[in-house]
Amino acid sequence: MDRNYILGVKLKGLPEPDSYLRGMPLVKFLSRVGQLDFDMPVTFLVGENGTGKSTLLEATAVACGLNAEGGSRDFRFSTRDSHSELYKYLTVVRSVTPDDSFFLRAESFYNAASYLDENSTLRRYGGVSLHEQSHGEAFMSLVTNRFSGRGLYLLDEPEAALSPQRIMSLICRIDELVRLDSQFIIATHSPILMAYPNARILQFTESGIEPAEYRQTEHYKLTKQFIDAPEQMMKYLLE
Repeated sequence: MDRNYILGVKLKGLPEPDSYLRGMPLVKFLSRVGQLDFDMPVTFLVGENGTGKSTLLEATAVACGLNAEGGSRDFRFSTRDSHSELYKYLTVVRSVTPDDSFFLRAESFYNAASYLDENSTLRRYGGVSLHEQSHGEAFMSLVTNRFSGRGLYLLDEPEAALSPQRIMSLICRIDELVRLDSQFIIATHSPILMAYPNARILQFTESGIEPAEYRQTEHYKLTKQFIDAPEQMMKYLLE
């Protein structure tokens, strides 16, 4: 792919002074640096809970015209209006227009699957209702059958339903789609997933967002520390 579909995001204005968004480290960072670049076909957003990675991914999806609870541009459902208003203040810096786009949100995947049962042909999703499959099978069925290439795919914690083996299968499918001129922006906690080669890792902290090398992420270091000495880690945690 010569260029990404989304080159970056930036604020087009600050939220009102009394808005809770004004105090978010993410908003403060964007107001300070200007544009956050997405300069690789695969970008991982990583960090502790509450640092804003899923909030940014969701706002980017909504600003691109995708449904806030997941889906493509033609998904029109809302079971609970819980997304932030960050998208109102966000400008998505675009390049070329993708042929396909989808927002996969683990938190509300059940609602998206229900919408599909009621409003769409299942042929494009593997021919079987996503509700008739396990959570992990439904995730992989969606990515395998629905994601067609030349697309922009925003994934929020896709590892939530997947075993380690299925996460590896997901990596293979991501690579197939990248070779078909696709771009991924993925919020994740999975050190397996974020090992995808040549990806950009953006680490979210309370002080801002910084590029990180894979082995320097807290996810990698903590997981390795645990696997290398699980008994010692358990002793430390429990005693």
